[in-house]
Amino acid sequence: MSASAPAAPTTSSTTAPSTVRTLDLTKTYGSGATLVRALRSVTLDIPAGRFTAIMGASGSGKSTLLHCMTGLDSPTSGRVWIGDTEITHLDDDALTRLRRDHVGFVFQSFNLMPTLTATDNIMLPLRLSHRKVDKEWFDHITGMLGLTERLRHKPSELSGGQQQRVAVARALVTRPDVIVADEPTGALDSEASDDLLDFLRHCVDDLGQSVVMVTHDRDAAARADDIVTVADGQVSTTRGQEVLA
Repeated sequence: MSASAPAAPTTSSTTAPSTVRTLDLTKTYGSGATLVRALRSVTLDIPAGRFTAIMGASGSGKSTLLHCMTGLDSPTSGRVWIGDTEITHLDDDALTRLRRDHVGFVFQSFNLMPTLTATDNIMLPLRLSHRKVDKEWFDHITGMLGLTERLRHKPSELSGGQQQRVAVARALVTRPDVIVADEPTGALDSEASDDLLDFLRHCVDDLGQSVVMVTHDRDAAARADDIVTVADGQVSTTRGQEVLA
């Protein structure tokens, strides 16, 4: 009789439940002399209701880790859970539905539809999934993000910081299990970056949201509750923000 599959990594009863977990996650590219090991047997537990920063130098594997954790890329081997759902062997349609309903993405490049207003960009995930808009929640998050007077504007009529706030509102509108931000301050000036990090911090502290942010910026990572350091495709450190003290 074949051996049973290994159990999902678990947390103790005294710790927060997990929002994302990985077990022995490996990702390679190429073969033979050109083989690149982007991730090397990464086992990681991201707690719910906290702000987690994933840090690392360029080429360390941090973005590959984020992409494999959220189903944007497939690992070569290993397992991934979002909440209680293992995503490792889901087909493309199931992965798309899971990301749409349970993960809110914020990218460095904003990824807004240029022909849509801020309102329509924010509500796009709901319309794609044929879900009704919660007007009270919509008003709350757009007010929190200072977008109330900008909702009829198209991206070309907004500053970079305002466009990124629209992207954050779009990530929040579905009430996802986790917000995933990949270098979200990379295209912003220092003031807009500080504002965005304040908003992400507020999402955790006041909305109970889980946030995972990839960054190479130590000042940005200092806003997080926990910091995961990635080097040579391995998780070398998992600590609270005192690591940056």
